[in-house]
Amino acid sequence: MGDDMDYIIFDLEWNQCPKGKDRENKALPFEIIEIGAVKLTKEKEEIGRFHEIIKPTVYHSFHFKTKEILQMEMEEFENARTFPEVIHSFFDWCGNDACYCIWGSSDLVELQRNMRFHNVENTLPYPLRYYDIQKIFSIVYEDRKTRRNLEYAVDFLKLNKRAGFHRALADAYYTAAVMKHLKEEDIQTNYSIDCYIHPSSRKEEIYAVYPTYCKFISKDFASKTDAMKDRKVTATKCYICGKAARKKVRWFSNGTKNYYCLASCEEHGLIKGKIRMKRTEDDRFFCVKTLKLVDEEEAQTIKEKQEQLRTKKRLKRHGIY
Repeated sequence: MGDDMDYIIFDLEWNQCPKGKDRENKALPFEIIEIGAVKLTKEKEEIGRFHEIIKPTVYHSFHFKTKEILQMEMEEFENARTFPEVIHSFFDWCGNDACYCIWGSSDLVELQRNMRFHNVENTLPYPLRYYDIQKIFSIVYEDRKTRRNLEYAVDFLKLNKRAGFHRALADAYYTAAVMKHLKEEDIQTNYSIDCYIHPSSRKEEIYAVYPTYCKFISKDFASKTDAMKDRKVTATKCYICGKAARKKVRWFSNGTKNYYCLASCEEHGLIKGKIRMKRTEDDRFFCVKTLKLVDEEEAQTIKEKQEQLRTKKRLKRHGIY
């Protein structure tokens, strides 16, 4: 993080089709209607706030869940500015050297989806690194895997509840408050990479090494089969020494979007591989691969998962399953 960079901790509230998913606008399932943000220096001193509600242009009445959460009436949005007007003001307020922080990962996805829908130029950097405070809270205080809601983290850290939750500025404030209890090193070494804009070529593919694993984000392919034929996608190099790790369990899928493998590095031991298939908006696929050192117990779960799948296929062939 550079000397002139600020943390922008933001939160969005959105509405969805009040008549259900079948009637939604597929290009904009979630319409942003409120944005709140807190600006911190790299020393985590607050130097500004941003808050504005946004005039809806797609869904003109509330989904019952939205109304229940926000406790607002649609009439309150009549004199609000539109999304393009508000988002330009927001980015002007953020400045050119912003480090974006959110609770979870969905707000950045929906922000960019709303920008695309409203033909707002996406000037966010590529690749877009951001800080998922929910994830980092789990890494620092829990088991790295559990994802808690914001109120749980506030209670866990015994922070003062100055306002209710589920309003954009309040949630941004609470996220910033949680962030102040995280060491700078823990924040910087556990950054996330946004995949809304995915690599479009081999040159744009992303490789990142973290303290306990590595991540690879591929270009897109016409099908999952094509992706799994790609040698770079299925490679299992040790992320510590860079040497090829010999596969003990070859890549297999358990019928979901995920593929698994088990490999062995002569120097560093067992490595678990996981590939998540992501569908693009034009029905192609790109891969998010993680490689992680594991112990014998976790390696055994991969072997058992593969054996269960083989048994299931055998039974199915004989008409038993």
